Amino acid sequence: MDKIVIENFSLTYSDGVESLFNINLNIPANQITALIGPSGGGKSTLLRAFNRLNDLVDVQRISGVIRIDGINIFRKDIDVIELRRKVGIVFSRPLPLPLSIYQNVSYGLEMMGEKRKSVLDDVVEKTLRLSDLWDDVKERLQDSAYSISGGQQQRLCLARTLALQPEIILLDEPTSALDPVSTAKIENTLEELKQDYTIVIAPHNTQQAGRIADQVAFFLQGKLIEFSSSDEIFTRPKDIRTQDYISGKFG
Repeated sequence: MDKIVIENFSLTYSDGVESLFNINLNIPANQITALIGPSGGGKSTLLRAFNRLNDLVDVQRISGVIRIDGINIFRKDIDVIELRRKVGIVFSRPLPLPLSIYQNVSYGLEMMGEKRKSVLDDVVEKTLRLSDLWDDVKERLQDSAYSISGGQQQRLCLARTLALQPEIILLDEPTSALDPVSTAKIENTLEELKQDYTIVIAPHNTQQAGRIADQVAFFLQGKLIEFSSSDEIFTRPKDIRTQDYISGKFG
């Protein structure tokens, strides 16, 4: 079943740069879909379109449709705050709040009005476990989030996203600033999370896409060149440009 359906979607920034051009793509539920391609190809722009973070930047024109669960997210009556709860995002560098480890996870729920400590405690433990961080921090939940390593901070940011009970998790180069051990932990966590979430990732490199993605979309200069299973993209690409990118001839 497709969770996200993109039809003839284009986006142009106010400086006239066409970031995305006529994208058609169906993203299945409960799988990891990777968006790959050279820098500037439009991958991050598409990620941000899914929860309308592009509303916050200088966009000149948007056309086409993006549907999540059959609903056009650009409808005028869409609750954008609710959309961003449903579609969470983790960025390339850890961005913990200047609060305790515990409060980093509980903050969003508290802002939504949840004050029951028992509920907050349960959510904090559950999401830290889902993010493979609980055993590392369970004795220091009141410590500053800045007191833990970069890899732990990134997993904390993932826990913070999960605390709001999203259905879709977007990740924009989530391991680009992390060491190999922390990267492996994030990748293992994503493999487990896809049972309950739809995951879309712009990975740090093509090797990461090959390790964890079920489906791969290759973007070049704002255009979708090819979309297929990870196995087909990496072993039997249909487009020579995909083959050249995968083999390292450019990028």
